[in-house]
Amino acid sequence: MAARRAVLHAAACSIESALGVDTWAAPGPEALRGVLGAERATFVTLRIEDELRGCCGTLEPARPLLLDVWHNARASAFRDPRFAPLTADEWACTDVEVSVLTPCEPMRVRGESQLLVQLVPGRDGLVLEWRGRRATFLPKVWEQVAGPREFLQRLKLKAGLPADFWRDDVAVWRYETEVITAVEPDVITAAEADVVTAVEPDAVDPVC
Repeated sequence: MAARRAVLHAAACSIESALGVDTWAAPGPEALRGVLGAERATFVTLRIEDELRGCCGTLEPARPLLLDVWHNARASAFRDPRFAPLTADEWACTDVEVSVLTPCEPMRVRGESQLLVQLVPGRDGLVLEWRGRRATFLPKVWEQVAGPREFLQRLKLKAGLPADFWRDDVAVWRYETEVITAVEPDVITAAEADVVTAVEPDAVDPVC
């Protein structure tokens, strides 16, 4: 439970420090212990009144969990190209969701029909790549589609490919997520004021 609060706290503090609402610093070495210091890939999703307001993340673990959340929260708030940068007024009513990914697992499939059979609705996140074009959907997207076929069609469109596209050299990976959600930014930042200590340089992360 404490680790989940620390994850939400890092996301909220990252956004508030960038907004100038407060002077939080990124997690320092003393906070990066145990599961919080393990290298994990994460996505941070922001919503206002159930409408998407930003979503950025990483697919491969490359830095400690808390630092990945810190950077992805800032990217979601201010560098998602689909949205204008988040404002302080918007932040006051923003819901925060952090998805912690399991390692991506390559899927060995012979054709689209076999992929559709293997997908598990509600559980699987999916990465699709073809000759430099890549996109991913988090498992939460299953809530917005009728089933595997629509899930895959929308993902191909997101990657810039036709909905009916398929080639033998299409590569796919799946993963699962642990989702950590909060709807009250003020409560998040007040909960664990001691989990951040040292300034860390910012980074731009790929869009969800």
